[in-house]
Amino acid sequence: MASQQAWMNNLFTNTGSSSFTEFVRGYAPEMLPGTREALPAPVGDQIPHATTIVAVTCAGGVVMAGDRRATSGNMISNRDIEKVFRTDEYSCMGIAGTASTGIEMARLYQVELEHYEKLEGRSLSTEGKANRLATFVRNNLGAAMQGLVVVPIFAAYDERLDGGRIFGYDVGGGPYEHQPYHSIGSGSIFARGSLKKLYRENSAPDEAVLMVLQALYDAADDDSATGGPDVTRRIWPVVAVITADGYRRLPDEEIASVVEGMLAARMIDPDGPTAPLR
Repeated sequence: MASQQAWMNNLFTNTGSSSFTEFVRGYAPEMLPGTREALPAPVGDQIPHATTIVAVTCAGGVVMAGDRRATSGNMISNRDIEKVFRTDEYSCMGIAGTASTGIEMARLYQVELEHYEKLEGRSLSTEGKANRLATFVRNNLGAAMQGLVVVPIFAAYDERLDGGRIFGYDVGGGPYEHQPYHSIGSGSIFARGSLKKLYRENSAPDEAVLMVLQALYDAADDDSATGGPDVTRRIWPVVAVITADGYRRLPDEEIASVVEGMLAARMIDPDGPTAPLR
């Protein structure tokens, strides 16, 4: 019994790798999403899906926001799902696609970064974080072929550059860096069109917050799977700001104030602000 306990202690203290997922793969591979049995038939349409996420760089950082709607086919399955997750002190990720798989991926990725930092005594570089997430996406390819597609977006404050960086992915991995803004999900084409006219280089973080909220509103205006701000139920988009001071999720009261001002302006001009011609 003592020898078995010593073996277990050694296993969990000397993993041989700073990667948490590699450790789990060697000890309990069935716990990882990519190693589970294939489903007998595609079930993607039967499972809630997360939709639109937007991210923009700003002066000294980056802002990410996600709407709160999840859909199953043509049905609204959830009105207050959260799709933006803190991954460490200076980074976050948003998810589009199969909601349950995406949430699981985000939680495992959080542990992955924490595990690395504890063992190595330092955090990964921004490129290292983006590449590590790409491995998670690639490992989910088998499930994606069954309809359980997850496509994340990753944003971080890069201390070396003193600025924000944004990375996108496809179902095979990536990452692909996007500057100065990016969006994912079913409403992404409309959100990106909105940002194309609204984005201003080196905008202050509070200005970037208004940009992403306007982009989400435009996406919800044209995409039925994207939820706009729900004033009646007081359900607001999740907005995160990452700067040299670290990750900060804006409180609902702050978002509500910005959204209410935006909606008041939309009552006068339903299509929202336009870009100057010069």
